[in-house]
Amino acid sequence: MTTNTFTISDLAREFDLTPRAMRFYEDMGLLQPQRTGSGGRTRMYSARDRTRLKLTLRAKRLGLSLTEAKQLIDMYDSPRDTGPQLKQFLHVLAGHRAHLEAQLAELQATLAEVAEHETEARALLAGLQPTLE
Repeated sequence: MTTNTFTISDLAREFDLTPRAMRFYEDMGLLQPQRTGSGGRTRMYSARDRTRLKLTLRAKRLGLSLTEAKQLIDMYDSPRDTGPQLKQFLHVLAGHRAHLEAQLAELQATLAEVAEHETEARALLAGLQPTLE
C-alpha cells in the first residue's frame, strides 16, 4: 500500500477482520475515518487510524477490554508528557497481570484435580482387568 489512506476493505484484509468489526471499532471511537463520496458513505482511513487499529488488536491480544485499549491509545494521541501515560499503562498491565495470574492458579488447581481423578480411575480400571496366569 503506497498511499496514506486505506479503505475499509484494505484494513480488514490486512488485519484479517470483517468490515463489521471495523465499523464496531469506529462506533467505539477507536477509529475515525474520513467520509467521502455521495452522502459520505465511503470510509477512508488514515495512517493514524491504521496505527490505532494495530494498537487496538495488540491490546485485545493482551486481554485488555476495548475501553481500556481506547483509554491507553487516546493517551498516546495527546501531546502531553509521556510519564503519566506510561504510569497508567503500567497500572493497567499490573491489574491485568494479577487477573491472569489468578486465572492461572485456578487452572493449575483444576489440572491437579483432573490428574488425581485420572490416577484413581486408572487404578480402579487396573483392578478390574483379569490377570493372566
